[in-house]
Amino acid sequence: MSTITDHPLRYPLTNELHARPFPKMDAPSTVVYFALKHERNAVQRSREQDLAHLIALLDRYGAAHPTPGATHHSAKLGRYTLKWEQHTEFVSYTLFAPGTADRAFDPADFEIVPRDWLANAPGVRITSLMIRVLPRPKVAAQKKYFEDWFVSESLAASSVLDDSAVVAGDFQIDAAGHMRFAVFANEDTGKQRIGRIVQRLCEIETYRAMSMLGFARARALSPTISALDETLSEMMTEMTGASTEADQTLSKLLTVSAELETLGAQTAFRFSATGAYEALVNQRIEILRECQLNGYQTFGEFMLRRFEPAMRTVNSSKTRLSVLADRARRAGELLRTRVDVERSAQNQALLASMDKRADLQLRLQHTVEGLSVVAISYYAVSLAGYLLYPLGGAMGWSKGHLTAVLTVPVITLVWLAVRHVKKNLH
Repeated sequence: MSTITDHPLRYPLTNELHARPFPKMDAPSTVVYFALKHERNAVQRSREQDLAHLIALLDRYGAAHPTPGATHHSAKLGRYTLKWEQHTEFVSYTLFAPGTADRAFDPADFEIVPRDWLANAPGVRITSLMIRVLPRPKVAAQKKYFEDWFVSESLAASSVLDDSAVVAGDFQIDAAGHMRFAVFANEDTGKQRIGRIVQRLCEIETYRAMSMLGFARARALSPTISALDETLSEMMTEMTGASTEADQTLSKLLTVSAELETLGAQTAFRFSATGAYEALVNQRIEILRECQLNGYQTFGEFMLRRFEPAMRTVNSSKTRLSVLADRARRAGELLRTRVDVERSAQNQALLASMDKRADLQLRLQHTVEGLSVVAISYYAVSLAGYLLYPLGGAMGWSKGHLTAVLTVPVITLVWLAVRHVKKNLH
């Protein structure tokens, strides 16, 4: 077979499909999970800080370092196995080990993560949870676990993956600051399937927590959006009543439009990310293929009752911003049309005034022309008289008689000359 040149990204992109394998674990097992996120500009954060923080943890246990620029890494930390992943806005740490402590959800299990190392983390905790993986007990014992470990009002439990395991959790933060989940696996459930279930639970909680950031943003913006909506409605009323100058209303409208565009730009990423995280939560729950378990609400039902309303609030805020921005744009177009019409009327009035002034100027010009003919004729008659006085004396004409004879012809000649000059100018 002849040699075919590969695309330079063919192998890296193919390997990416296999870069994040599911963990493999037995029942019983203990799982510790947490995710860290920068408080601001998490997308533009320094990824090298994430790697440096991971390496600091690995060095404490003498574990191998990740490759430069890696976005995922696995290593052994004592009896625990670490699975580290770097995401767009956060990094996640999953640590799991065989066996469970005598005390359910013992905070001491989290001591695998040094406190001083956590204190120096480049970010804050967005979520943390502990998962207790056990062999599936009988129904009575399982019910006893649910009553002892979880808050009954918010407990969600279901049979997943064709009844290969039971998962449960109450999405409550316990006294130690962690969420609790339990996985009860059948005897014939494989290690990889248990690992997939655990991974899905971690993803559901993480993406739920990230989605709620959008809800917090939407709730904080609600008063501002309502105030802008009221202001815009008032301006529309002013436009209808024409009680305010259009130029003043347009200036206010431009201010509101600018504020709406700024809010839209500031919230676009968070609201879009919230939609993506919401879709991931629903997808991960769907992949679990839940079935009802002894009358308990499923994870899907829990999200429908508790999580979905928050997401609808986010979508509502996003829609309100978009609608307000469109209203402001349409109002601006109407107001600019009104301003153009008013300016057109003003221009017409100005042109009419200019025509009137031009007519007055023309009349004044004709008057001045008449006066100028008289003035020029006066001086012309005087000059002609000085020239013809000697001749008139020889003929026996008096100065008055000679002046009277010269006046009419001189005025006629001056008038014709002025008219000729005016005709040439036009």
